[in-house]
Amino acid sequence: MKYKQIKTKKIYEEIADALVDSIRTGDLLPGEKLDSVQALSENFQVSRSAVREALSALKAIGLIEMKQGEGTYVKQFDPDQLAFCLSPAFLMKQKDVLQLLEVRTIIETGVVKKAALHRSEDDLHHLQSALEQMKMAETHQDIGEEADLTFHLALASASQNDLLKTLLNQVSNLLVETMRETRNVVLFSQKDSVQQLYKEHEHIYQAVMAKQPDEAERAMITHLEHVERLLGDVLQESIMQSDTP
Repeated sequence: MKYKQIKTKKIYEEIADALVDSIRTGDLLPGEKLDSVQALSENFQVSRSAVREALSALKAIGLIEMKQGEGTYVKQFDPDQLAFCLSPAFLMKQKDVLQLLEVRTIIETGVVKKAALHRSEDDLHHLQSALEQMKMAETHQDIGEEADLTFHLALASASQNDLLKTLLNQVSNLLVETMRETRNVVLFSQKDSVQQLYKEHEHIYQAVMAKQPDEAERAMITHLEHVERLLGDVLQESIMQSDTP
């Protein structure tokens, strides 16, 4: 058997790893200024060029920023800058979309429990507004999808967790982009389906308003299982057709 050759890390990579560990453990905090290149080279007992390479690598991945005339600082973490590793181009297989639906369920059940615990009156106002828009989807199909997404993102905002909001936003956008036509046809084209979706969202809203996290989670699971069942039937049929020679 032929094994892959193990490559020794370069000095600048070891320096970068050490700095990343310091950031991860909290020894270096967001906004904190790093030592000078000279001080770092003496600390690590390496050349200044190796330190500069390490800092350039960390800057490239957004962990540090270099301010002209001031020095190098650990960057504040911004959830909105979180890069999601998937795009519609990578979701060409229906099986991938089914797995993405599972990811959404995992995120949303956590989101809705947090929302029920931490929501504000302003959050309730945004949720209620989205519900009103959703009710109008019975006669205006084109606004159904937008109102649905607005409601779920309002829940994410109510969770008071910016990272959850960012993750849900990205997953939802991926689903919308990947299966826009399927979602519109299956979910928002029939009046009975739109009415049922409205009732499910209203149940979620009532539980969040009453600050009942467990009930909110149950209502969300019921809703997502219904959506996945509707979309899944179409996707499974597509999978079977694509597997047929």
